Amino acid sequence: MRGAGVTSPDELEIAQRFRDGDERALEEVYRRWSPIVFTLALRSLGDRGDAEDATQKAFVSAWTSRASYDPAKSKLSTWLVAITKRRVADMHEARAKVRALQEELQRLASPDEMVGGEVDLGDSLLLADEIDRLEPDAQTVVRLAFYDDLTHDQISERLQMPLGTVKSHIRRSLSRMRTRLEVGHVAS
Repeated sequence: MRGAGVTSPDELEIAQRFRDGDERALEEVYRRWSPIVFTLALRSLGDRGDAEDATQKAFVSAWTSRASYDPAKSKLSTWLVAITKRRVADMHEARAKVRALQEELQRLASPDEMVGGEVDLGDSLLLADEIDRLEPDAQTVVRLAFYDDLTHDQISERLQMPLGTVKSHIRRSLSRMRTRLEVGHVAS
């Protein structure tokens, strides 16, 4: 039985092998459709590293949920595009959370943020403690970003670290710090 929109027996055969868990079919699917997935992610996210992450996440999601793919309902490429759109939306949401956290951490770390003419020592100590709990490389990157107000590019250059690694350290660190701060805020 031919699936809706499947244009060739070759595509149907690859889709079925993919659904059945054939790793060679996964390689073929990736080779055929990763340029489309990457292009969609890049156009939406505007950042090559993020687009690469979204592409990887889309294919991992497709592979782990391959049993839910129904060739009778859509082409494999259409299904992959739908997954990609969800991974890209997840990344936009994560970016928004990171921006909100960065703004809050910058507000907490800013000497201009004064209560009654004094820096809120409790907030500053809380922020410093959260940074101290990070891995050493992440600590260095976050301190350069917040205390020295360096851009991602400047941090990358100063530490001789790939830009994508700098961005990943910041994203992961902010996410961890935000989670801990939210849990701490709920507990208090």
